[in-house]
Amino acid sequence: MTRNLTADLTAELRTRIVDGAIQPGDKLPSENELMGEFSVSRTVVRSALTRLQAEGLVETERGRGSFALTPPDDGHQPVPGSRPVASAEDRLHLLDFRLGVEAEGAALAARNHSERQLRTINSALDQFTASAGHPGHAMKADFEFHRAIAAASGNPFYTDCIAALGHTMIAMPRTRLLTDVEHYARDHFDQVVHEHRSIAAAIADGDESAAAAAMRAHLANSRRRFKASARQTG
Repeated sequence: MTRNLTADLTAELRTRIVDGAIQPGDKLPSENELMGEFSVSRTVVRSALTRLQAEGLVETERGRGSFALTPPDDGHQPVPGSRPVASAEDRLHLLDFRLGVEAEGAALAARNHSERQLRTINSALDQFTASAGHPGHAMKADFEFHRAIAAASGNPFYTDCIAALGHTMIAMPRTRLLTDVEHYARDHFDQVVHEHRSIAAAIADGDESAAAAAMRAHLANSRRRFKASARQTG
């Protein structure tokens, strides 16, 4: 019976997130609110949230609550060996993986990009820059920026890798979601914009070493910011 209740609650919350009733970056109702609305136990609520975390639809921080993430694109198919990003440790492992892959991808983009691909990178950068205060839009534009760089590498395996990871590869520290740290959040956002601009500029200049270094610095900083955010909410 509990399994059925868990499945029903999971399905309802999944629908709300995918359909946009709960927007990316929005905080989900509290455990107590969900218990009251659906007449279920705390165990059922926590089981449902765990399932949604495994699907990459929700990120939960102790003491803060659960937040909706950007749903994967329709038709997104998991690749063999792919793993859900369901914990802070998974997120850090993913950033370590991206450090190795995307630094080299940025170097190849500096060497191989076309003018059209460079325009796509800059368009994603502009969209990200304009998304301050809108976490869902920021996550999508952030992902599109990294995907555009992978495409500009000229190697389809880089493109496939980033596409397979999907939007949830973008780590969103709570500072990009919580309004009670608005000033700090804006400082953090501006820093990410600066890092993205450095990557795009190096690619445009055709400087392979600088592009790799800028991407490596950006992802290392993302890892540091995420760890700091996790400590604050732990």
